[in-house]
Amino acid sequence: MTARAADNSGAPAECTAIIVLDGLSKTFAGPPPVTALHPCNLTIRQGEYVAVTGASGSGKTTLLSLLGLLDTSTTGRYLLDGQDVATLSDAARSALRSHKIGFVFQAFHLVGYRTVLDNVQLGLVYQGVPKVQRYSRALDAVERVGLAHRRNSTCATLSGGEKQRVAIARTFVREPKLVLCDEPTGNLDSATSQQILELLHGFHMSGATIMVITHDRAVADVAQRRLSITDGVLSEPEHASA
Repeated sequence: MTARAADNSGAPAECTAIIVLDGLSKTFAGPPPVTALHPCNLTIRQGEYVAVTGASGSGKTTLLSLLGLLDTSTTGRYLLDGQDVATLSDAARSALRSHKIGFVFQAFHLVGYRTVLDNVQLGLVYQGVPKVQRYSRALDAVERVGLAHRRNSTCATLSGGEKQRVAIARTFVREPKLVLCDEPTGNLDSATSQQILELLHGFHMSGATIMVITHDRAVADVAQRRLSITDGVLSEPEHASA
């Protein structure tokens, strides 16, 4: 897939690229070997909101794992905010992921017996943020997702929608440059899903770069750019830009 020109990408032309893929692919060893992602080229500029749609088994999760530095490619090059990730040690990859990438998953991955504020602060602990700053930043994030009244509740007592709000707050409190969302509304009803999409839109308007992996067309339609992946082939229809 040829990368879309900057002036058609939905981000300002002066924005720098946060993601550049050049012939990136992933093949899992066999027998027989399975190519989960065929060589692809892609540029995503800072501040874009991108959706990737595809059926189960199409390669969406493989793409997200590569972009999130959770796996390594078989061929090609991946520049994350100008850094060639192939040149990094495992420790350096982990540090880059911690400081520049946030995740929002279908599963919430919360510590059920800890409070909302405790869970949101965990992301800052891993970043090495001093304790004196963690509480105020976490409280701001919890207020932003509309859960200030639940800040001292344990996560085990929350509804599904509230848990996803906590997960979003935990991600955005770290101020990542890139946020990767894997089916963020997959476990939620339509009304709650809309609330989650509104939260993501709000963070995007604040400058975050967001990529949403989804099979739900309604979720994809919120994005500025819409990519699709079929049998490991990534493509972008010419009309799929807001």
